[in-house]
Amino acid sequence: MASLVLSVALAAMPVANAVSVFSRATCSSTVESCSSSASSSSVSSCCVNKPGGQFLQTQFWDTDPVTGPSNSWTIHGLWPDNCDGTYDENCDSSRDYTDITTILQNNGKSSLLSYMNDYWQSNDESPEEFWEHEWSTHGTCVSTLDPSCYSSYTKGQEAADFFQIVVDLFKTLDTYGALSDAGITPSSSKTYTSSAIQAALKKVTGQAAVISCSNNELSQVYYGFFVNGPLQNADFVASTIVGQGSNCPSSGIKYLPKSGSGTSPTSTTKTSTRTDYFAHKHSNGHIFRKGILTYSSLCYSYLNAYYNGNEDGCLISAGTWYTTGTCATYTASASGSGFTLSSSKGTCGISGGAFTCGSGVSATVFTAKSGNLAYNGATSFYASVVPTGSTQATVYTSSKSYSVTFGWESA
Repeated sequence: MASLVLSVALAAMPVANAVSVFSRATCSSTVESCSSSASSSSVSSCCVNKPGGQFLQTQFWDTDPVTGPSNSWTIHGLWPDNCDGTYDENCDSSRDYTDITTILQNNGKSSLLSYMNDYWQSNDESPEEFWEHEWSTHGTCVSTLDPSCYSSYTKGQEAADFFQIVVDLFKTLDTYGALSDAGITPSSSKTYTSSAIQAALKKVTGQAAVISCSNNELSQVYYGFFVNGPLQNADFVASTIVGQGSNCPSSGIKYLPKSGSGTSPTSTTKTSTRTDYFAHKHSNGHIFRKGILTYSSLCYSYLNAYYNGNEDGCLISAGTWYTTGTCATYTASASGSGFTLSSSKGTCGISGGAFTCGSGVSATVFTAKSGNLAYNGATSFYASVVPTGSTQATVYTSSKSYSVTFGWESA
């Protein structure tokens, strides 16, 4: 499946000797996540991560405000996506821990905590709040970290394991160094091409990374992995990423320097520039700070369809409503009192009374209302059919047979 195994690099790191301290149930064999063997009902979800077997290690480059050292990217998280690129979130509300700091201290991880305070920061809230979100949203969906997988379990132990693993993996993925080695350095005047950035980042793991831009500014990087056995083994196998695509332009990409010193916010503000805090809604009913949007920001989100009160598909890249395909990542860019949208197909707008995205489409200014997409102040859109199977439905702004709304979900 993939070519590069990172377990040796992790095992060589002093902090990562944690492989021996994880207490878990014994597994008879090592199975790679997302392999045909992993899907077998005879293989326990304690022994291989499933269904979330594609792990994305995500990193930020925050410049306004600055977070982290000036010569390093910072940690966003580790996300257990499903093998087809879909994903689950907030999988166990009973383990939505609210004091990660204490959990780490109680598990003897003071040095880890110190590192996280430098390299795992949010640009709009306290590190603690950010860590709690990443754990509850993504960490609780790692099957091998379920408390039942531990032979001797204490509350919060699996969260401590999660943060240790994420940090150890992050330390092997030197995004700043890889870009610098290729002559791609932060600058207020230079711009770079997507191909040059991608070529530099491919050297980090041997597989293509996904890059994300805000206003043509490089802001995020995703690295993909499968895992041999439980996540606690930290036996990562680099892989291409399914279900996520780069949204940066082919050229003219800015890689701005971190001006000033990186500081960690101590209280929540409502000036988010990252997708996690935009409008985080999922089919299990969880909503994270629904509807928070400042029009000075740029966000990347999915647009999930809600029909008859239930989540039913999403908008794909051409702007049509679909129930069986991969949801498109939409970029919302501030414009006047609202924002414009674009997908991988191009600019999105209302053309001939229909929502559409593509080259040559004139941008329409939209707004957000109670966490939903709004046009001319209205959140109701319409379709002549409800899509099923391979059928796609054109989305209209004028009344048709079926009414549908589209809710934001962070990409």
